[in-house]
Amino acid sequence: MSTTTLPADGSSTQTDKQAIPPVQMFYCGVCTFPLEYCEFGSSLSKCKEWLQAERPDLYERYYSDEALQAKLGTISLEAQKRLEKDTAKKEAKAEAKADAAKKKKLASQVVIKRIERNKRKFVTSVRGLEAFGVDLKKAAKLFAQRFATGGSVTKNAAGIDEIVVQGDVSQEIYDMIAEANEGADAGKGGKKGLDILKGVVVDNIEMVEEKKKKDGDS
Repeated sequence: MSTTTLPADGSSTQTDKQAIPPVQMFYCGVCTFPLEYCEFGSSLSKCKEWLQAERPDLYERYYSDEALQAKLGTISLEAQKRLEKDTAKKEAKAEAKADAAKKKKLASQVVIKRIERNKRKFVTSVRGLEAFGVDLKKAAKLFAQRFATGGSVTKNAAGIDEIVVQGDVSQEIYDMIAEANEGADAGKGGKKGLDILKGVVVDNIEMVEEKKKKDGDS
């Protein structure tokens, strides 16, 4: 059986292990990837522009001539050209997709309809919010809570999902959407608590009224 002899003061003769500091990760403000992985995304040019403005020191580390030479030193000239071409093609494709999505969003329309069911009884339907990235179920719940009434997502006669809220609240819903997107053109956030409705283009909202047909109307 072996024994360990300690110094007279009782301290250990073994050198204390130094704690390893955590690795500091820096993420890109454009693609949100770690900087090492920006090149695998579809926005490398924008990533480089952002990094050069925000952290010139890190930009030099990753994209200076020396850094690129060290990285591409083992790659043939033909392979380098092919890599640059593929990257440019990927970025162009991503930009085209983003532009198409933006155009579709701007062309989309939200219809808020006041529907008369019976005498002095109304429901309000909202159609088209999903085109602006709004979660219909969450929006229906928000409306129901705000107006203390029923709210649900149903399919209309055309088979399209829409939100139906009990009561005549068409103007109030319009106002909520407007508040949620107040200052959007200036890059500012809308009113807190209405985040679910952010992103809707208020100018694309149409208010419609549907009255109950009277007996004898065709």
